[in-house]
Amino acid sequence: MALVVAGRAMEDLVAGRLAPLGLSLRLFGALGHLARDEGLSYTELARRARVTTQSMHATVGRLVDLGAVEPAGPGRGRRAGLRVTERGRRLLADGHDAVDALDAELTAALDRSGGALDLPALLAVLGLAGRLPGG
Repeated sequence: MALVVAGRAMEDLVAGRLAPLGLSLRLFGALGHLARDEGLSYTELARRARVTTQSMHATVGRLVDLGAVEPAGPGRGRRAGLRVTERGRRLLADGHDAVDALDAELTAALDRSGGALDLPALLAVLGLAGRLPGG
């Protein structure tokens, strides 16, 4: 159970670092997939994110609203016809920088606990996320 709680705490930590950029985990993931493989279909994006196609349409709509993604063509048919804009590439790079900074903090916390994935290490992660048991 501690691993489940730690996993959720990690998601919260990453989400907290992405939020000031206007990104969520879902937006960040979809943007990353599109940056690697422009022109993916909504169905393929949804499959990769493990969400419904309808949900992915909403996600891509939010990316369009952010100016991170734009239509690359008519947008009809099997392909999404989307491309990542320069703003989207900057957001993606800033998101990676934020996650890298978090990784450095987590590595430092693990080093302080001896580097082993044990109860003190899990408590260090939970402490960073403000989720210490009983707190």
